[in-house]
Amino acid sequence: MTVELGLIEGYYGKPWSWQARESVIRTLNRRRYTFYIYAPKADEFLRKRWREDHPVEMAAALKALSASCRAMGVRFGIGLSPYELYRDFNAETKDDLSRKLAAFDSWGVDDLAILFDDMRGDLPNLAQTQVDILHWVKERSKATRLITCPSYYSDDPTLDRFFGHRPANYLEDLGRLLDKSIEVFWTGEEVCSREYSAGHLKRVGEQIGRKPFLWDNYPVNDGARMSQFLHIRAFTGRHASLAPYLSAHSVNPALQPTLSCIPAISLAASYAEGDAYEYGRAFAEAARAIMPEDLATAIQRDILFFQDVSLPRLQDVTKERLRQRYSRFDHEAAREILGWLDGAYKFEEEIA
Repeated sequence: MTVELGLIEGYYGKPWSWQARESVIRTLNRRRYTFYIYAPKADEFLRKRWREDHPVEMAAALKALSASCRAMGVRFGIGLSPYELYRDFNAETKDDLSRKLAAFDSWGVDDLAILFDDMRGDLPNLAQTQVDILHWVKERSKATRLITCPSYYSDDPTLDRFFGHRPANYLEDLGRLLDKSIEVFWTGEEVCSREYSAGHLKRVGEQIGRKPFLWDNYPVNDGARMSQFLHIRAFTGRHASLAPYLSAHSVNPALQPTLSCIPAISLAASYAEGDAYEYGRAFAEAARAIMPEDLATAIQRDILFFQDVSLPRLQDVTKERLRQRYSRFDHEAAREILGWLDGAYKFEEEIA
């Protein structure tokens, strides 16, 4: 048994270029990835400025990306984070949201994600209020799949520390009240889960009254700490046996689009190969599928520097050797490594 795979561009930090998005979608579509959701946190017109229209150029680019996805047979999605909408869902707010949904419809949105993550959540009747909003949206959107991210999308106590203590029975109430056709994102036992188990996913499915739609925060590397690493190793802890417990599996990629394809391709291999999957071999095969063999070999050799040491701890002499090594390659993956070495992906502290 397999599971639907897709990409959700849901990271904080420097956004990808439009060209990079289309290239990654095309690359992964050849490896069984069938949906893409645009939701970068840097797009403020999907977050704190959600009531405002996207600038004309951005709207045109999103419409063009939607058309490209459709031509590839990929579902195109948008992730809207209407900042603290549930605090006052009044007539004016509904008018603004209606206008936003109409814009999405004009772009050709297949998957609409309403995201309540990373906002204050210790509020009375939180689940009921969010359900009311989602049912209202469902009646007015032409999207054929509606997905939501709960305010508490993981068991991780970090969420309670930052966004207030989760209301009692929040997930159970959300699952009981929510239309069964609406999907629910879940990141696992942690915000960035090391692995997933059938027991955990089964329990969460019972809580929310449906199979979880996995939001996998690997290889994402946003934030002040994670941006100091390149997450390029193949997936582990995502066994094919998880498929019966999932609605779909979406990958939140790293700030480096080309390098993100290496682990993403390996995830498809994990589901396809089952017990025969080997993460070391999967890395080598994925890297060689998207770049010249000599570049893939160099990255595999240097993976400890990229994923384990961290940029601040690399000695200057090591950085210089790596710069010399990767400057010889005329390839996007090498340019992403050089940019990382030069601090081009340094993360700004404020996240909102």
